[in-house]
Amino acid sequence: MQNKRTLIITGGAGFIGSHVVRLFVNKYPDYRIINLDKLTYAGNLANLRDIEDRPNYRFVRMDICDFEGVLKLMQDEHVDGIIHLAAESHVDRSIKDPFTFAQTNVMGTLSLLQAAKAYWESLPEKYEGKRFYHISTDEVYGALEMTHPEGIEPPFTTKASSGEHHLAYGEKFFTEDLKYQPHSPYSAAKASSDHFVRAFHDTFGMPTIVTNCSNNYGPYQFPEKLIPLFINNIRHRKPLPVYGKGENVRDWLYVEDHARAIDVIFHEGKIAETYNIGGFNEWKNIDIIKVLINTVDRLLGRAEGEDMDLITYVTDRAGHDLRYAIDSSKLQKELGWEPSLQFEEGIEKTVRWYLDNQAWMDNVTSGDYQKYYDEMYKGR
Repeated sequence: MQNKRTLIITGGAGFIGSHVVRLFVNKYPDYRIINLDKLTYAGNLANLRDIEDRPNYRFVRMDICDFEGVLKLMQDEHVDGIIHLAAESHVDRSIKDPFTFAQTNVMGTLSLLQAAKAYWESLPEKYEGKRFYHISTDEVYGALEMTHPEGIEPPFTTKASSGEHHLAYGEKFFTEDLKYQPHSPYSAAKASSDHFVRAFHDTFGMPTIVTNCSNNYGPYQFPEKLIPLFINNIRHRKPLPVYGKGENVRDWLYVEDHARAIDVIFHEGKIAETYNIGGFNEWKNIDIIKVLINTVDRLLGRAEGEDMDLITYVTDRAGHDLRYAIDSSKLQKELGWEPSLQFEEGIEKTVRWYLDNQAWMDNVTSGDYQKYYDEMYKGR
């Protein structure tokens, strides 16, 4: 059977990327899906064991900064679409090593854009039927204040522009027309990459789309991030380091809902548009941590809340934004997407997955998988 489309999904061995790869491989058997990943510490092919032998799937170990390699791959495989997720994404790491974040997130994106431009412009049809979809973050917008109606303490029920009511810690939300105000090296690098993507549409006519998403959670997330890290620490009764007083607010989205949004936007989104993807699901960090403790304790047969004393308050992160909150009304109204899971249901599924997959967690935290891949791909 001839493949209907050939897509590169960058960062497909990572957390969000692996869910997107799995969805596309399973849902579109007539597509050829190429997972392009450098396999840094956050990339793990064990995330895709269930689809690695599918005939419409191929893995390529490659750095997105390798312009010549990406261009040749696009030419050889006749690639007509790119879904770009590969990025350095941990804020703490960006504070320690901004250069790596600029190299991967900015220059890597530019490398992909330039390779796509060179290949697609060489074709008789040029950009017809092509698409470059860039996944970004809500952190490029900066931070929101925790404002609230007079006399009402947050969280309170508010109405977003979608018309739906939900709990929130402020009356303002990130919308697609907001000015960028990044505050960390990570968000600054992502903001720069977003600008390059839009510039390639405005200058060269490349068919691009950008999305900015809130915090994701779910299976296969690298355990430097809050939810998997704390689930593992609670299980082993290790300290739970909380920045400041844990008052920072984030909007949380189950990762499979994000993958569904990417699917809809890639196929039906308007060229040159930006779409925000969020869960309308705001939580203070300290409140999420308490939910995690109660859930892990219950599922392990401990007394609920038994491990609350593991909470350890530490010095706040430099430049720590107070509140993020996405308004995804545009995506809901124009393309009909909405989150499928309430947070309580999603967090229950997530905790159960990590508790049931301790072997995956042990392999990741040990770093053994990296040694295995380095040996496997030596000289390639």
